[in-house]
Amino acid sequence: MNDRIRRHAAIPALAVSLLLASGCAKREAGGYQGYLEGEFVYVAAPLGGQLEKLAVTRGARVEAGAPLFTLEQSSELSALRETAERLRQSQARLADLRKGLRPTELAALEARLAQARAATELSARELERATQLHRTTVLSDDGFDRVRLNHEANTKLVAEVSAQLATAQLGGRADVIAAAEADAAAAQAALDRAGWGVAQKSRSAPAAALVYDTLFREGEFVAAGQPVVSLLPPENIKVRFFVPEAGLAALKAGAAVQVTVTGLAAPLNARISYLSPKPEYTPPVLYNRENRSKLVFMVEAVFTDAAAARDLHPGQPADVTLAK
Repeated sequence: MNDRIRRHAAIPALAVSLLLASGCAKREAGGYQGYLEGEFVYVAAPLGGQLEKLAVTRGARVEAGAPLFTLEQSSELSALRETAERLRQSQARLADLRKGLRPTELAALEARLAQARAATELSARELERATQLHRTTVLSDDGFDRVRLNHEANTKLVAEVSAQLATAQLGGRADVIAAAEADAAAAQAALDRAGWGVAQKSRSAPAAALVYDTLFREGEFVAAGQPVVSLLPPENIKVRFFVPEAGLAALKAGAAVQVTVTGLAAPLNARISYLSPKPEYTPPVLYNRENRSKLVFMVEAVFTDAAAARDLHPGQPADVTLAK
């Protein structure tokens, strides 16, 4: 794989050496000599694993969103299933806390409340009769006190059971429910992270491009972040040419140029996107009028029509002229 990456990097160096050898810094027929350069998109996965499927071949063209490769993802799928079950467990626990007691337990409390109310109603009638008998001195003070205290106990029992029933219907305490909600949220985040891990093991093309090279074969182990496929979108192809110092002042960023490539019937339109602030070649002597003519500055231009650059290749020689 390292040899393939070095091969990509060697294209500009080889083109520069050929152009310098042929006098690329000199204007010929009102133009400049240069070469085509490509900015490659290296597609990698943030997680490592064995290359399970390589869906493209070198030289093929793919559309945006087309699958490129898939890494082994059994570990990530297992983690996804585990976190899904943990989320289901935490959500069920939270729902149980919000429900309160079970229906049969609530029915038992409601029955106890009905019994307490009936006893209170009966003791209230007994207290009414005992009050009348106590006024006529038929009932002693001790007998009247027993009836009165029995009615008070029944009344308090009604209040107690009513409170128990209301509490049972509320479910868990607020802080316990808040803790369960936080646990469910954490489980959801873990599930999202596990799903992301599964998704990252399969990569697709970010844009329509040429598959310039494949750097691994199926069955090989790919480290995290290591490129598997290099793509060359048409809009990433540009022309790089060199201009003598005397002609640099006439060029501006955004200026229109025409690029002639061998094999194409008509020149392609481009615009200057970058002018190097430093010379590409400096003589090993002090500047003077004699050697200033040897200074050349690198200039880059991008094609205005990406579709027109579809069949161009990095390293191809090109002639650049200013648009009239």
